[in-house]
Order: sequence, then C-alpha cells, then structure tokens
Amino acid sequence: MIRCVRIWTGEDGNSRFEEGAVKLALGARGDMLSGKVGAQSISFQETASGGTFTWHTAPIRQFVITLAGNLDFETRHGEHFTIRPGDVLLAEDTAGSGHSWHLMDDQPWRRIYVVLAPGAPVAFEAATRKHDTAGVGAGRGREQ
Repeated sequence: MIRCVRIWTGEDGNSRFEEGAVKLALGARGDMLSGKVGAQSISFQETASGGTFTWHTAPIRQFVITLAGNLDFETRHGEHFTIRPGDVLLAEDTAGSGHSWHLMDDQPWRRIYVVLAPGAPVAFEAATRKHDTAGVGAGRGREQ
C-alpha cells in the first residue's frame, strides 16, 4: 500500500482532506502496480528544516511525493494531517481558503512535484474515514 492523502476544495470554498492509498493491482512478478497516470511535468524541491508555508492553495492539480521530512498540514477548519517520507499528497485544492504546513522535525522537506495532465484519472482509494466537517465535498472530484 502506498499511503496517499487527497486534499480538495469543498463546496463551501474550504480545503478538505481524506486519507487513503494509491490503488494497486497485482502485476508481473507478483509486484503491485497502479495504472499509468498522465503527467505534464516533474520537478524537485527542497525546503530547509524549520520551513513553513502559510495559507495557500495548490497552484495546479498535482502529486507531491515526499522523500524526506515530516510535515503537519492544516485546513481552515483546524483539521490536521501528517505527511511522512514515502507518502503521496494528491493536491487538488486549487481554489478557496487553502491549507498551511510546517515541518515537524529537524529534517529538510525533499519532494517531487508531478503536475497531472488535465483530466488525468488518478487511482486514489479513500479509506473509510473522511475529514469533511461540513459534510460537503466528500468524494467530489475523486477519480478511480
């Protein structure tokens, strides 16, 4: 299982999140594989330890794959989730009130940004618990 947290904009304009995984199926040699996802670009970024970023939205629909660093993300509703090395963030909150984050330890945040092709389906599989306090936006825009 590859842990994935999806963050999107609810109907009230606030960011919501749900935890889940990248959906995998049995492939060659017993490996678990996802389907291919159309991407426009890939880039790498590093933020020094102690880094923080106040309220913002995702600039575009993208995967953010964490290589190093532990982060605390927060929505305007005061809900938190943690991203650790090996986790994937599916950032879809490209409008609205946004989210913030800060590094939780003395490690830099090393990550890969994969900008998704417009309309590219993503094999995100939500866990049973959703973090949508207003009851709107849950599951909206999720493609499987």
